[in-house]
Amino acid sequence: MANDPGARRADGGLTRKGAQTRQKIVAAAAGLILEQGVAGTTLEEVRAAAGVSSSQIYHYFADKEALVRAVVDYRSQAVVGEIHEPALAAIEGIDGLRAWRDMIVSLQQDAGCQGGCPLGSLGSELAELDHVARHDVAAGFSRWEAAIRACLQGMRDRGQLVPAADPGQLATAILAALEGGLLLAQIERNTRPLAAALDVMITLTESLAPPVQQPGGPAS
Repeated sequence: MANDPGARRADGGLTRKGAQTRQKIVAAAAGLILEQGVAGTTLEEVRAAAGVSSSQIYHYFADKEALVRAVVDYRSQAVVGEIHEPALAAIEGIDGLRAWRDMIVSLQQDAGCQGGCPLGSLGSELAELDHVARHDVAAGFSRWEAAIRACLQGMRDRGQLVPAADPGQLATAILAALEGGLLLAQIERNTRPLAAALDVMITLTESLAPPVQQPGGPAS
């Protein structure tokens, strides 16, 4: 029946319980991979961490590669969909960008600058090993970049940036600075490079604001 909580779903044909079990496996794998890397994580470790049987893992995932791709999707949603997309959508000006910067730096401080970017770390490890997974990571970054671009486009549409400002180019540069800053923060165990990279890009963005008209100045 359509109203049955255990009814099969159209998106993959899983029951609610099945979807929960699959999600538990993916979450366990994501945690282990963040700590140990893809190569250093075995399916047996995932099985133990998730508290499931080997047959359950193979019921949902044909092999480790399939599980890793599910982890990429999981990380993309957790990092971009649950944190950055809503934060960027709420930004209405340069002060909002600074608050977003503060949130990112604070998250790294709370983590002790360990782990870096969960999505970026996956990309670094998988880029030359699994081209399907690499494309999935690239799609996650494209989603992230699109959220930044939409934020900047909104600022330009509201007249907060000059018409010549290029939201697409700025978004690419901000994301690149963010990822580089996260990597250096992880290596140095210090948020200084992350804060500096974001501060420079936000200052650059602020410099693209239209000139402030002085009271009593000549009419345009």
